[in-house]
Amino acid sequence: MQLSASIFKAYDIRGVVPVTLDAEVAEALGRAFGSAARAAGEKTVAVGRDGRLSGPALAKALISGLVASGIEVIDVGAVTTPMLYFAAHTLCTSGIQVTGSHNPKDYNGFKMVLAGRAIYGDEIQGLRKVMEEGTARLAPGGSVRKVDVTDAYTKRIVGDIQLARPLKIVVDSGNGIAGASAPAIFRAIGCEVTELFSEVDGNFPNHHPDPSKPENLKDLMAALAPGDAELGLAFDGDGDRLGIVTKDGQNIFPDRQMQLFAQDVLSRVPGGTIVYDVKCSQRLAPAIEAAGGKPMIFKTGHSLIKAKMKEIDSPLGGEMSGHIFFKERWFGFDDGTYAGCRLLEILSKTPNASDTLNALPTSFSTPELNVKCAEGEPHAVVDKLVAGASFAAPAVVSTIDGLRVDWPDGFGLIRASNTTPVLVLRFEGQTDAALKRIEAEMLALLKTVKADATLAEASH
Repeated sequence: MQLSASIFKAYDIRGVVPVTLDAEVAEALGRAFGSAARAAGEKTVAVGRDGRLSGPALAKALISGLVASGIEVIDVGAVTTPMLYFAAHTLCTSGIQVTGSHNPKDYNGFKMVLAGRAIYGDEIQGLRKVMEEGTARLAPGGSVRKVDVTDAYTKRIVGDIQLARPLKIVVDSGNGIAGASAPAIFRAIGCEVTELFSEVDGNFPNHHPDPSKPENLKDLMAALAPGDAELGLAFDGDGDRLGIVTKDGQNIFPDRQMQLFAQDVLSRVPGGTIVYDVKCSQRLAPAIEAAGGKPMIFKTGHSLIKAKMKEIDSPLGGEMSGHIFFKERWFGFDDGTYAGCRLLEILSKTPNASDTLNALPTSFSTPELNVKCAEGEPHAVVDKLVAGASFAAPAVVSTIDGLRVDWPDGFGLIRASNTTPVLVLRFEGQTDAALKRIEAEMLALLKTVKADATLAEASH
């Protein structure tokens, strides 16, 4: 079959419905994934979907393809991506979530777990090849059964979390699927919850469900200001990422949250290695070391971080985009609701949640910035930058994912996105002057290999 190459991303499959992705593609993926699952000794695959309008039709077609390949499907219905991961950890070991994550409403896609691990890169390209060539192995014996995982998932979280005192919070689900489960879970652990946009609506009528973008947090900030709630929590469209806003309207970015999480986890796992991606603050490594842990900087991408954590038995990982992965007390997958509960547990031990968060070390930094490129260009640009990178001491160069240069007073990053044809840039300085110097030096370097580079804020 004819497929659009653009939908096969580094960590998942994602496209515009019905232009590059439709029921036919979903069914072909079901057959290909079912074949791969059976080849790996798997007999059962869990399937869930988020609240997007195209979700029911795509999930139905996907299930049909899986059944045709002889798979027993556990249909968990409309759930957050973490709830699908939960099903794929407790009911079986493989699963697919039909989700467009934080993309615009006309997008949808698939996040996949095969035999206990998130698949990415070459494995996704392998599925593409089977779909294009129609070489999926079909088999009899496929079936479907519906299971509601909400109660089991809620009980698992509520049994794990102990608040030292009740907290008043505002929760903005942005009309994403987290609205159907997260507020009730926060109430169950002992919070008083004010809800914003909990109605699941794939048109996202109020604002886009992406808490990594400051403009999507305005409603949450406005709701916090007049009342006596201590904290605001916001979710993305499929509930695997979390945004945090303090009472006074400060956005606590995930790399600052990680300082708090690392301190807490390392109090029970002394000497543990904490994994985080190249976009994270320079402030994070010293905080991990001060808490008795080992910092490890790694490539961006939820699948890559999860694989690295598994490899080195890390108790905690995190990404600047908002994916937080708890292995200690949890399963190791990214879960916005669970991360929110862990945060509230820590903050409940302090007299004022916002004061605790605002006191975390921070720096002057840019948001994630993008430079648009032609298809295939970003990796070529980065290769040239890496080849020609020459920085005088005390600068330290890392090329694990693009080019990251750390100075004593800040860092600059230029990397190729694995999902869209853009360069991803981020700059940080411990003073405003350091930020401006680092940004100017890195942009001047970029212009030597891409003279037409122009900056825009990331639109993911």
